[in-house]
Amino acid sequence: MDGFIIFLIVAAVAVLVFSCLRIVPQAHEYVIEFLGKYRATWSAGLHLKIPFLERISKKVTLKEQVLDSPPQPVITKDNVTMQIDTVVFYRIFDAKMYTYGVVNPVNALSNLTATTLRNIIGEMDLDSTLTSRDTINGKLTGILDEATDQWGIKITRVELKNIIPPAAIQAAMEKQMKAERDRRETLLQAEGHKEASITRAEGDKQAMILAAEGERDARIARAEGEAQAIYLAKKAEADGLRALMEAGIDATVLELKKYEALTNVANGRAAKLIIPSDVVDTVKKNVIFSETSGLGDQTDAAVDPEPEEKQDPCCD
Repeated sequence: MDGFIIFLIVAAVAVLVFSCLRIVPQAHEYVIEFLGKYRATWSAGLHLKIPFLERISKKVTLKEQVLDSPPQPVITKDNVTMQIDTVVFYRIFDAKMYTYGVVNPVNALSNLTATTLRNIIGEMDLDSTLTSRDTINGKLTGILDEATDQWGIKITRVELKNIIPPAAIQAAMEKQMKAERDRRETLLQAEGHKEASITRAEGDKQAMILAAEGERDARIARAEGEAQAIYLAKKAEADGLRALMEAGIDATVLELKKYEALTNVANGRAAKLIIPSDVVDTVKKNVIFSETSGLGDQTDAAVDPEPEEKQDPCCD
């Protein structure tokens, strides 16, 4: 009987010990109270609490969390009411402060976000609100992060999810946007026409310049060709005269060459040639010299035929 009682006591103690064992998951912390007073904060791992004296006051996750606030009515500086909803990213860095800092920290963070947003938007007009998202996000993040430090909450980022202006404002903005697009279209068309006209004028200018340069080059080439032809002709004449001089031709032959040149000038045309008297005298002298000396005579001397022998009829 005593052994059975001891077994029951041992079994009860074992069950009690096992029931007091707690495993804290990764990225979690447990806040432990001893007789209603904060005692410790358990991090991830195996822990044993004192039965009946200690209790787990709060289980806190250290992961980053998201608070999606519903749309809040806010009024801008120029008295335009719009609906804005925000998304707050936060994480808990101190489980004890989060547990004892404020009642219902998530609800407190939501209300603080709404009031801070109203204060910031109230200092801005409609156009600034629509175009300054980054500025609003930065101000919200700084104010909320500073205010929630005593709650053990770290604000990592705040984003404006939607900005919904009134329907009348939306219609006016759409008309303004359409007018602005029409103006840009007109400007683009005008710029395109201007650029096309300038490009066309530049093309015509370049074409005229190239045509003028081509005509100039052609004239230069023709002039160079004519000059080269004249040079070659004169060079040929000079070479001929040089060859005649090297062959020992006297002044008489040169005078005859002049005469031939004058004859070539006429070239069979009905033209009058005025020949200097000295050239005529030279030609006459050459003719007389040729006749007297026989030089230059290409006709063979005539041979007298032999007389035929006449037969004497008496001797037949």
